[in-house]
Amino acid sequence: MLTKMYRVFFYVLVGTIFVISKCCDATMESNNTAPVLFIFGDSTADVGTNSFLPKTKIIANVPFNGIDFPNSRATGRFSNGFNSADFLAKLMGHKRSPQPYLFLLKAGLRKKMFRGVNFASGGAGLLDVTGKDLKIVPMSKQVKQFKTVLSNLMVVKGRHEAKKIIRKSVFAISVGSNDIFGYFQNQSTVDPTVFIESLMEAYQCHIESLYHLGARKFGIIGIPPIGCCPSQRIHNTTGGCFEIENTFARAFHSSLDALLNKLSCELKGMKYSHGNSYEMTMNVINHAQQFSEYYAILMLFIFIFVKVV
Repeated sequence: MLTKMYRVFFYVLVGTIFVISKCCDATMESNNTAPVLFIFGDSTADVGTNSFLPKTKIIANVPFNGIDFPNSRATGRFSNGFNSADFLAKLMGHKRSPQPYLFLLKAGLRKKMFRGVNFASGGAGLLDVTGKDLKIVPMSKQVKQFKTVLSNLMVVKGRHEAKKIIRKSVFAISVGSNDIFGYFQNQSTVDPTVFIESLMEAYQCHIESLYHLGARKFGIIGIPPIGCCPSQRIHNTTGGCFEIENTFARAFHSSLDALLNKLSCELKGMKYSHGNSYEMTMNVINHAQQFSEYYAILMLFIFIFVKVV
């Protein structure tokens, strides 16, 4: 049963990332090279950022993380092997995800930043208050780190060439689950609708900040049914999914879809892909017996919802 569930989530991951990767197809076809990739978000995309944060306890550079990674190394990924950032990068022509910003900064490898950077930090959320006590890197700071990369790029390549590179780059974002987790952990009394609106305001702020720094191509990975995570199912006395969190996840997706549509109309040249990982995950879980190993992949592509502008 456990092996079957691993396969289910693997298929969901591949399906989501397949669609997100579509937003850079034109760039790859015209240049015949992998686009520069900048990745933001939480533990679903963190490839080692938290390993360079001395005050955080949210780390993954210890066994048994990485047990299925080449040479069974724990690399700081919150995964047994490659994670969503790696699969996305591979589908775009890279060997794996770009290195963490803090690694490139500390190792004096700033020129490698121009090939792409991963800013994602396990425990991060859209709101600065999310994960604040965990001493991680929130989305707002991740955007500031990108601004530093852009400044370095302008010094080396010149302003015109730097802007040209950034316009063709892909900005992938996978974040939001931790904000909802925090809402329930803190037993917030904020009205759910108001809370989701606050997340959308924060998301809009981050996207607009990146846009004004030159970003044009966005790959947005949606929130899956987080109430079905083992850590959340314990809140349900039956052992089933914690449905109220899934309700929030669905509201988050529909609100984000509307926001992205709105922003693409307001921000000239903005293009995006929005992968509905919630719908894909639930479809496979609810019809697991109907899916053979290969048919599952096909069906994931059929049921995926994406908005490409």
